Amino acid sequence: MSELMIGDKWMLLMLALAINLFASITMYSMIGHLQMLRIMRQYWLLSGALVYGLGLWVSHFIILLTSNSMIMLDWTIIVKLFGIMGSAYGSFRLLGSRAPHAVRLLGGSLLMDLGTGSLIYSTVLSTNVEQYSIDTSLACFGFLFSFIGTAFSFYMFERKSGYMLIAGLLLGFTGIIMQLIGLEMVTVVYSVVLTADRLNDYMQLLSVVLGLATLVIFVFSLVARYVDRRYAAMNERYKLLVETSIDMIAIIHDEKWEYINRSGLHMFEANGENDMLGKPVYQFLQPKYHTLMKRMLQVTKQRARQSPIELDWFTVQGKPLHTEVIETSTKLSGKPVFQIIIRDISERKKNEELLINSEKLYVAGQLAAGIAHEIRNPLTSLKGFLQLIASGRNTSKNYYDIMKSELNRIESIVSELLMLSKPQIYELAYKDIRTVMADTITLLEAQAILHNIEIESHFSEEALWVRGVENQLKQVFINVLKNAIEVMMDGGIITVTCMRDAQDKSRIIARIADRGPGIPQEQLSKIGQPFYTTKEKGTGLGLMVTYKIVDNHQGSIEVNSSVGDGTTFDIILPYQEPVEATGTETWSKVTPIQRLRQDDENAS
Repeated sequence: MSELMIGDKWMLLMLALAINLFASITMYSMIGHLQMLRIMRQYWLLSGALVYGLGLWVSHFIILLTSNSMIMLDWTIIVKLFGIMGSAYGSFRLLGSRAPHAVRLLGGSLLMDLGTGSLIYSTVLSTNVEQYSIDTSLACFGFLFSFIGTAFSFYMFERKSGYMLIAGLLLGFTGIIMQLIGLEMVTVVYSVVLTADRLNDYMQLLSVVLGLATLVIFVFSLVARYVDRRYAAMNERYKLLVETSIDMIAIIHDEKWEYINRSGLHMFEANGENDMLGKPVYQFLQPKYHTLMKRMLQVTKQRARQSPIELDWFTVQGKPLHTEVIETSTKLSGKPVFQIIIRDISERKKNEELLINSEKLYVAGQLAAGIAHEIRNPLTSLKGFLQLIASGRNTSKNYYDIMKSELNRIESIVSELLMLSKPQIYELAYKDIRTVMADTITLLEAQAILHNIEIESHFSEEALWVRGVENQLKQVFINVLKNAIEVMMDGGIITVTCMRDAQDKSRIIARIADRGPGIPQEQLSKIGQPFYTTKEKGTGLGLMVTYKIVDNHQGSIEVNSSVGDGTTFDIILPYQEPVEATGTETWSKVTPIQRLRQDDENAS
């Protein structure tokens, strides 16, 4: 090895070292992109193997120029190039596999050294060798040195972020030193002697080949440099978006936290990543949501982003945390993971509770004011009459009739309020709505005649079955029909229609249409509110009770009105045919009706 430093040979050695270092660093820069999920994964593997193979191949022939070894240029040099490329490619594939870390590290190093050793020995021990001898101890030392150096270089590349340059330098030095040791440990006697002309031809051809190979390495290094800069810029943008997000962005693998951004650590009151990373997700999730989380983390296939799900957590400090969670399944470094975005809604929950409480207080205040107003009027009359009777001025019987009427009015208001506020138990039965409506019309027919009103009825020929309470359904129809009769001061026709919905056969429509003055659009939205009425002596509770009864029967009411043309009430109920529709009533067991509309719940 000492003769390598004689004359200008050390310059060739420095050139070989520079090329090998350059190729090793470029190779690591290329296969470093394997840590990302890219479509062109195989391209980067093959490109890295080509660059490293060319670098080692070129540096090897340059080192041969500085030694007494014979250089033979034939078709085998291409085989040698593909051999070192194949070993490098296999080493990279093993490094990127899911094998245990020790297996990947040692196996990849062994493959790389076998490729380097095969290049050295296949070149030195050519077909023109007459005899040779190998220093076994030096050969074992060279292989062990190269194996340890390559393994340590791979370790730094995989585990030490930012040490790519050092790993490349270490691998390049290891390759050069192994080649120098390989030339020293083999003594060869050749059977042929190269002439000066033939050697000159070899040198010209070799210079062209080495120049082209060096140019290829340089081009690939430029490509790797360009991709590195693009990747660094893109990575910086994504990192900026993730780290500065006000929401928590995290990655879950094997039901454990694998990554959490700064906002997430702050949200969970963690002092650092060690407080959460690597720990089970369920450690911070409230127990009632464990089953839901297990279902969310069952990966079967790539799923689209779903609607937010509300989950309650515990922070690291043990405080409750209300959140909305969006979960997406994806892959990271070839392994299935879940990306979740968590938004803290604790403040929103508090505001919602405050808003609900304020609405309840507002409705309770309105209801109390309405009750006080409606009851105070008859109480004032009763108080005045009692004072007159107590004074003995007049004991006319008419006073008692008026007082009785006012008491009945108070009783009516209290009864309707009790019906609204207290869940009651009723017996549900299958009823033909045509029969219920016909009975209601019969009850109100006399009152309609007194107001010069005619009630026209149009009933479907098929039975219109509903499941409910007959008296309550009658109360609904009575309330609507009485309102229609009272608003038609000049008489006219009220049209009553009972039929199946033409568009949805699962619904029954009971339609009551009057020809009264109609209701302005701005007042339609207030219909059904407590104590809202357009009648002089109305309480506003009749339609409120009507809406509640219909809602308890899983139905709805639609009102259409036009000023001057009249108003139409569509009472929509679900069609429920008895199991044995024989015309007889089929009674159910005692069933509570407690489902209230949202505004009714607030009012009660």
